[in-house]
Amino acid sequence: MFNVPSALKRLVIGQAMRSEELGETLLPKRLALPIFASDPLSSVAYATEEILLVLTVGGTAFLYLTPWIAAGVVALMAVVVMSYRQVVHAYPSGGGSYEVVTSNLGPNAGLVVAASLLVDYVMTVAVSVASGVDNIISAFPGLGSYRVLMAVLFVAILAAVNLRGVRESGKAFAAPTYLFIGGIMLMVITGLLKAAFGHPPVASSAQYAIIPVDHKDTLAGLGLLMLGLRAFASGCTALTGVEAISNGVPAFRSPKSKNAATTMAVMGITAVVMFIGITWLALIAKVHKTTDTCQLLNYPGDCHTASQPTVIAQLAASIFGGDHSFLFYFIQAVTALVLILAANTAFNGFPLLASILAQHRYLPRQMHTRGDRLAFSNGIIALAAVNMLLLWAYKADVTNLIHLYILGVFTSFTLSQIGMVRHWNELLTTETDPKIRGGALRSRVINSFGAVVTALVLVIVMITKFTEGAWLAVVAAVLLFGMMRGIRRHYDSVSDELSVDDPHAESVRPSKVHGIVLVSKIHKPTLRALGYAQAFRPDTLEALSVAVEKDATDELRERWAEFDIQVPLKVLDSPYREITKPVVAYVRSVRRDSPRDAVAVFIPEYVVGRWWEHLLHNQSALWLKSRLLFTPGVMVISVPWQLSSSSRADHPARRAPGSVRRGEPAANKDVAGSVHKVG
Repeated sequence: MFNVPSALKRLVIGQAMRSEELGETLLPKRLALPIFASDPLSSVAYATEEILLVLTVGGTAFLYLTPWIAAGVVALMAVVVMSYRQVVHAYPSGGGSYEVVTSNLGPNAGLVVAASLLVDYVMTVAVSVASGVDNIISAFPGLGSYRVLMAVLFVAILAAVNLRGVRESGKAFAAPTYLFIGGIMLMVITGLLKAAFGHPPVASSAQYAIIPVDHKDTLAGLGLLMLGLRAFASGCTALTGVEAISNGVPAFRSPKSKNAATTMAVMGITAVVMFIGITWLALIAKVHKTTDTCQLLNYPGDCHTASQPTVIAQLAASIFGGDHSFLFYFIQAVTALVLILAANTAFNGFPLLASILAQHRYLPRQMHTRGDRLAFSNGIIALAAVNMLLLWAYKADVTNLIHLYILGVFTSFTLSQIGMVRHWNELLTTETDPKIRGGALRSRVINSFGAVVTALVLVIVMITKFTEGAWLAVVAAVLLFGMMRGIRRHYDSVSDELSVDDPHAESVRPSKVHGIVLVSKIHKPTLRALGYAQAFRPDTLEALSVAVEKDATDELRERWAEFDIQVPLKVLDSPYREITKPVVAYVRSVRRDSPRDAVAVFIPEYVVGRWWEHLLHNQSALWLKSRLLFTPGVMVISVPWQLSSSSRADHPARRAPGSVRRGEPAANKDVAGSVHKVG
């Protein structure tokens, strides 16, 4: 029979894949670049804008700092990329910063990095999607009132595409990423050529003077330094997502480390070229971008409701002949698309890291479960759900979200570089080969410099962003750290409790087994449960019922005798019409009388296939089962009877071979519909 939910699932995520097909999902470099590097590549679309937004608090007086701040960001990008190329060679098994720090600085430091990265991945999705929606609204201002709805919808689409598998998402996202790179390069080259031939582009905002928030006379000395540092910290958004490739090394084709390092180098060079070009053009075109449109003097229209076009939109309009030209819409379309797809970096990095943490027992083990398409589905769904809530709470506003950003990534940058320095130190203490020692010494210098620089940037980010909202990211990371420690303690405690020291002592058989079949009336499920219990051959066997209604109890006794059932029937009195308490008390009394014996309680149950049937059946046996499970020495055995409606449900035989995966409910009850107890 046609199953609508199953058909919709197949339509959205595709047919299930066998576990041995995992090798077919490995990525060539051309697909790995858009999957793992779309975030840092797309960050150039707003990194320049974030620098300008900070500097314009003093009007146009401090825009001369832009090239120096951009140079600092470029230098930092080069250092970080070179440092992470060392990581992918030294730790090719994936895990990136988390594995480096855990191996060299200890598990607690590793958890700090993991918590920081998980928060940063969440913010990557939120900021990327919100920024993409901003670019759409720049081209079509009438869509401004649908900002949150569009953002949430894009997150849902990204999640659905990623549930189809890593390779599928790579194919879907490759074209927009390469079109964005091509479009930005075309814009940069065209704009610079126009400027070289004496026709520099002029932004639409160049005609507006900027009203300073802080007068330039008050921004001197320490104040000017802090302004420059704030602008630098905002520009460092261009570095977000750089570490994703080091987390995803196992997803590359062989040779994995070499391909990952090459992809990282291509990503770094491309991002730097685009960032320099956009920043240079923004200065040539005299782009004036402010957080508050009312800072622009003589701005037409209502500045309280109007929003400024993005830097990319202003540059595209000035270079390609206005905001109605084909190339303007092309740049806006690919920019919006790649910004939204940049969230895909997090949709790959978050589930991978969560899977590794689950393997190490810091997150629920379900996070390590692969779905139908061999993706870590639970991590993808969790990331999408958190981001939908975040975008709704912050109204998909980039300005508010950006303050929660980049703190986590620089925490992981710093600690991973320190961990790599220790890694090379340990290698140099044992290695005697001059060639290997020479390479290790060079790598140690790179990582040492990277550690110092990223630590300084982390301090700058903390000082300049903390009071503006970054404290929320710190709180979230601390809570995650505590939660992961708690999960690990729980798993360790359970492992210690269940571990076997002496197999002979732990496997002592009970002296006797007392079988009890719960009965409400005589029907097919009851007879099957009785037959099943007899097949177990317990030492004693009895049927147990509770006298809630006198007429029903009398009828049960009469039919019991009429059917000549060779199992004694015991009826418990219940003057207050309770069912659970008398049964539990009786079972416990059996255990109390014979503590070395075991009690096997057989519960007849039937299976239904329609959702509304859940509401029509007594659930008393469900409560019985839940109470009995807490009684030591008591085994609860369910004996199902499938009603005809259960054939509507999805049976295991209808699933693709090999599609039953670890992490699904025990015995996969929901495959055949919902189970209800006959009570």
